[in-house]
Amino acid sequence: MNPIRLGLTASVAALLFSPAIAMAEPQVVVSIKPIHSLVASIMKGVGEPSLVVEGAASPHTYTLKPSNARALEKADLVFWVGPGLEAFLEKPLEALAGKAKVVELEDAPGLNKLPFREGGAFEAHDHGEHAGDEHAEGEHHEHEAADATAHEEEGHDHHAEEDHDHAAEGGEGHEHEHEGEHDHEHGGTDMHLWLDPANAKAMASVIATSLIEADPANKATYETNAAALNAEIDALDTDIAATVAPVADKPFVVFHDAYQYFENRYKVRVVGSVTVSPETMPGAERLSQIHAKIAELGAACVFAEPQFEPKLINVVIEGTNAKSGTLDPEGGALSEGPELYGQLMRNLATSIAACLSQ
Repeated sequence: MNPIRLGLTASVAALLFSPAIAMAEPQVVVSIKPIHSLVASIMKGVGEPSLVVEGAASPHTYTLKPSNARALEKADLVFWVGPGLEAFLEKPLEALAGKAKVVELEDAPGLNKLPFREGGAFEAHDHGEHAGDEHAEGEHHEHEAADATAHEEEGHDHHAEEDHDHAAEGGEGHEHEHEGEHDHEHGGTDMHLWLDPANAKAMASVIATSLIEADPANKATYETNAAALNAEIDALDTDIAATVAPVADKPFVVFHDAYQYFENRYKVRVVGSVTVSPETMPGAERLSQIHAKIAELGAACVFAEPQFEPKLINVVIEGTNAKSGTLDPEGGALSEGPELYGQLMRNLATSIAACLSQ
């Protein structure tokens, strides 16, 4: 055979069978850190997903950046919880992620979904039943009216600014933001789904299936990683239950009502929240009500969150026996990556146990 032809044939064969020429990994974008951690765990050895809400930012108050918009335009797959949590993403997903498969994890089969609670959850209720109960409307009218007034008076300018930014990114932000906010505050599903490890496993199953459909060449890796993640979550669940069991009967107050799934799973006693909606900071009247309730209910701890103003916690515990601590339900203070979900959940458990055991 002609040496030139032989060399050409060998080169073509090398190109066809070289691992370096394997299909590139899918371009994956994930909305928030806890979900990003699950996706990153399943993508180990294949690629790294891109994160939208980085650092200590919160999906409740986030405005899309140009770098996020570029990532969405290039995406093959986008994972998010849903418009009830990441309302800022709904219009950009429609406008920018046209070629991507968008996976709304709120729809994952097997999820334990709980209704969103209204009124700050400050009234006494039977321990262990509160996660699924409907609060009596009469008990909460005063709180809801005060919160609604505060929301209208304090939240208007904030959302006007966000609407301007969202409109610049891709459409009519005002109508969408109002609708998403209304769903979040007045019914529907509590969207902090990942705070129940069983839900994390249900979402991980959908994540793995979606990755395999988008990238069948790496099916074996995705399946192996998903099985390892499930085992890690099972061990995590056992550890958390053991950590919080000694303090499960002690009442505490959280910054915003994000912990219902954690409460329901581990039977800890959250008796109220500083703010009903983290988009709107509480006014003086709300803080006064909380201060009185902390004393009345004998709350042992009041927890801040790293994304929001910690001084409010000092205001509401002043003159009471309550201690202060910090909970981070979205992983704002943690480094993104596969380890974040386990760290986030363990940190919640250890922070609760440490403060309540003082």
